[in-house]
Amino acid sequence: MSYRLGPEARAQGHRLHVHDRLGSTNTEAMERARAGETGPLWVITHSQESGRGRRGNAWASLPGNLAASVLWPVSGVAPDHLAELGFVAGLALIEALEAACGTVPDTGAGTRTRSFRLKWPNDVLLGGGKLAGLLLEAETLPGGRRAAVIGFGVNVAAAPDGLGAVCLAATGYAGGAEALLEQLSDRMAVRARAWDRGRNFAHLREDWLARAAGLGSEIAVRSGGHTLRGVFETIDEGGRLVILAPDGNRHTVTAGEVHFGTAATAA
Repeated sequence: MSYRLGPEARAQGHRLHVHDRLGSTNTEAMERARAGETGPLWVITHSQESGRGRRGNAWASLPGNLAASVLWPVSGVAPDHLAELGFVAGLALIEALEAACGTVPDTGAGTRTRSFRLKWPNDVLLGGGKLAGLLLEAETLPGGRRAAVIGFGVNVAAAPDGLGAVCLAATGYAGGAEALLEQLSDRMAVRARAWDRGRNFAHLREDWLARAAGLGSEIAVRSGGHTLRGVFETIDEGGRLVILAPDGNRHTVTAGEVHFGTAATAA
């Protein structure tokens, strides 16, 4: 099966470039933006050699996994709404996973859905293990034009060893990265249109919270050598993490490494 975009994405004018090998799909998409491309443009590669995550961390892209980026038009998006695209992308990805994977047999008489959850700010968990990561990068180009690229890395066929990662294939999913991309491109088109350049983030925020991992539980966020502990209360209207500390004070966090439960205690 070859990569293709979903019907909704194609109807909205999304385009697709597929490569056999790239260093990074995010880098390639941003280079297209510097050359004048405005998007929406999806960049896919069968083999990604220098994938990266947040804070410069490497992202292992194993054969059969999804390595994709989309160059997203941000004309008309206020700078303080740009980060919301990460939440748009997270919801689009989790809905694509649910649509592509459906249900799996339970040990009882019924069926159960695979338990996908969103981990603030940019991961998707499956049964508590890391399944996918997202990377939002933005740049101001010559002439003042802004470009935003969202990268998606999903462990479809395999997961790297020793990192608490999981993959879809281990749950019986056999649809491949190609089927997932088709769903993802459609869900991204639908979710971004509803977001409406930040005008409707309040509704998207509620949908994101309904899928959030660890909401209401003990959390620790490590950032800049400091660890903040408390209860994951919500995300605010700007997408910042809100923590209720043991002393009753609330703290907002814009970035950091998140741990839940017993891992929060140990962090």
